[in-house]
Amino acid sequence: MQIRPFHKEDQAAVIQLWEECGLTRPWNSPDKDIARKLTTQPEWFLVGTIDDRIVATLMAGYDGHRGWINYLGVDPDHQRQGLAKMMMEEAERLLLDFGCPKINLLIRGDNVEAIEFYKQIGFTEDAVVNFGKRLIPDE
Repeated sequence: MQIRPFHKEDQAAVIQLWEECGLTRPWNSPDKDIARKLTTQPEWFLVGTIDDRIVATLMAGYDGHRGWINYLGVDPDHQRQGLAKMMMEEAERLLLDFGCPKINLLIRGDNVEAIEFYKQIGFTEDAVVNFGKRLIPDE
């Protein structure tokens, strides 16, 4: 797999992958999420390709305090082949090179497979409560 930054012409394929991976939610517009990411550290919006086909995605970011990971997804036909780990290793390299001391990420509580994946690659559960407040509705 080759890992490179997202290009605008990747958008339809990326959204299709997110839908196939169950990453989209009705209250979050994937088009708007992509547009927002392209305004902040767009080079850290990564896609993984095999034979020029997008098979993996990851959005990384750094807010000056913590690194963040969003939209890690691997095409269902390519899962359990180490591609998610490769994407995370690249994101960790980018963040570490930038001086980021720690990565945070959010996982839905019922996503047992994702929880196990992150544990396997060295993440631990932080004793925190996550709050959110929508400022701009995507509807």
